[in-house]
Amino acid sequence: MTLKKIIFQIHKYIGLTTGIVVFIVAITGCCWSFKDEIESLYDDYKTVIPQEEPIINVTKAKEIAQTIFPNEHIHGALYQNNNKSAVEVIFYNETPEFYQSVFLNPYSGEILKIKDHTSGFFGFVLKGHVRLWLPKGIGEQIVGVSILLFLIIIVSGIILWLPKKRKNLKQRIKFDWKETTRWKRKNFDLHTVLGFYVSSLAFIIAFTGCVMAYDWFYYIYYKSIGGEHTAFFEVPKNESLTINIDDKTYPMDKLIPLLKKQNPEAVSYELHYPEGKEHSIYVEVENTKGMHYDADYRFFDQKTLKEIEITALYSKYKKTKLSDKLLLMNYDIHIGAIGGVIGKIIAFLASLLMASLPVTGIFLWYGRKYKQKQS
Repeated sequence: MTLKKIIFQIHKYIGLTTGIVVFIVAITGCCWSFKDEIESLYDDYKTVIPQEEPIINVTKAKEIAQTIFPNEHIHGALYQNNNKSAVEVIFYNETPEFYQSVFLNPYSGEILKIKDHTSGFFGFVLKGHVRLWLPKGIGEQIVGVSILLFLIIIVSGIILWLPKKRKNLKQRIKFDWKETTRWKRKNFDLHTVLGFYVSSLAFIIAFTGCVMAYDWFYYIYYKSIGGEHTAFFEVPKNESLTINIDDKTYPMDKLIPLLKKQNPEAVSYELHYPEGKEHSIYVEVENTKGMHYDADYRFFDQKTLKEIEITALYSKYKKTKLSDKLLLMNYDIHIGAIGGVIGKIIAFLASLLMASLPVTGIFLWYGRKYKQKQS
């Protein structure tokens, strides 16, 4: 067999093996692209009438939310940088899976909404995207391996796309259909022409997906682009050796107002409650609405509220190097948010075309197999 025939066999059998997974992941990716925009159409519970009253502090928000889920782990409290948005207290556990939010009136502490992020349409979509609606340990592995193999499919597809003769190049970059053109030829063109145009975007989407799916892939990618730090998130310990906090007075309650004064242009502030007295307070400051990559990760001593300056991957965005920025952009690149609305539209269309490739590929395989049986 020639090299190209070997590549064709690899492309065919990997495609047949992973086709249904790629189709599901791509279609659910389409649905996820405009999640924030769609949810904003029916999230009136997040908006309140502004008042000339102080906003409840993070301790009070925690106490109120814990009356709903007293035995669940609180991930943090999200405060928007305005006077008309609800305070969101987030509960999260990886195992057993638990991800819900309690939305509070920022002035009275009234419970406005309890939202289960794992249910509803987008909860259903996310489960399909990351694990095919299977048990987590099984589904995530199937999706991860399939997307890794999809990278091979893309590369092998480009090699197979290359025509032997230059004069045949036009047939590979545009549709040249006539009334007499049969459906098999149309299907072949849909697979090859669309595959060529979407290949670069498909590779980027699949690659960034692998970065999120596998720690080892994440680490290798970061180090290969010149990353110097530990490639994982770390919360530093307090600088104060002893933490003696009066039950009625928590320095942590002063932190959100302090950050609003320091960074008045920020979109939101998400404070994460310390796991214990030895841990510092971690706050994620969102600087651009709808973006994650340029957030500032800031850490404060529980007792003194003195900021703990660190040199790490997850720190203040302005302090990060190019390699750090590229890794931090990974999720925003994956969903197209890095390019704003236009980027999301491109990601949506690319995912839709990606979903078509397994379908047209199966028709190609079936057509050839059926032809061989007929002969």
